[in-house]
Amino acid sequence: MRTVNRVPVPMMRAALVAAAIALGGPAFGFDLPTPSDSGMCCDEAALEALRQGARAYYAGDTKQALDGLESAAESGHPAAQWKLGRMYAAGDGVHEDDLKAFEYFSRLIAAHGDDAPTSPQAPFVANAFVEVGSYYLNGIDNSAVGPDVGRARQIFTYAASYFGDAEAQVNLGRMYLDGVGGDRDPRQAARWFLLAARKGEIEAQLRLGQLLTAGDEIEPNPVQGLMWLTVALKQARFVHRDDAEIRAAHEAAFSIAGEEVRRRATAMADQWLAENAAAYATAGDLDDGQPRSAARRTSANR
Repeated sequence: MRTVNRVPVPMMRAALVAAAIALGGPAFGFDLPTPSDSGMCCDEAALEALRQGARAYYAGDTKQALDGLESAAESGHPAAQWKLGRMYAAGDGVHEDDLKAFEYFSRLIAAHGDDAPTSPQAPFVANAFVEVGSYYLNGIDNSAVGPDVGRARQIFTYAASYFGDAEAQVNLGRMYLDGVGGDRDPRQAARWFLLAARKGEIEAQLRLGQLLTAGDEIEPNPVQGLMWLTVALKQARFVHRDDAEIRAAHEAAFSIAGEEVRRRATAMADQWLAENAAAYATAGDLDDGQPRSAARRTSANR
């Protein structure tokens, strides 16, 4: 039986399902999958409902999209359940409703939380764990879902470890760095940031670069630190992200580095960017055809 921080996975899944039931039972950002992705499940009726919902969504017909997606979700299609969760979480064509989003994500986890990380639905399941973990981290106002940072840390650990989800790895790194939900451990934070940084996560690259260049909480490595800060800065500019914090960290590290450190860090950054074009091109994307972690998740880096 797999465990997460000594908590058996079925027990964690049961807790999530119980939370949804306690809130009144299951309720009926990213793009929807194409018909070629339909191998993840279901019967033909569910697949056709998903197709109809997707076509209506792209056409801007929210009512028709909801009809199709809800029908597919009721038949157990994981992509439909995930997309409905995302829509309610973001208020995308519907009234924003975090509780309803939580219920859809929890239902997806209950049905597929133990599925193989190589399965077609794995990106949706992994992101559902991240979404539910975030709800436990902050709680949902005026609901029975209160903040539970310990549970959030367990959920992120599972998504980060089993599914190799980059976003979960960033969240987990933050929690270890800040001592949220457990003991503070900068060394463990750096490990999680490294895994996510390799997948193109800009925040992970920034935090790891800061830890390595500061060297007051983990073993310093000025070359690696400046390299990750350089990668983060170039990626942030590429996706037109506010880079003020990254630029300040990069300038501070660059100003104290010797010429040899600067030269090596710049060369390593250029090499990483050249060798990781896919991660570079999708850095910061939220809606690229599937959950963003899918494009950057590799079994080698889990």
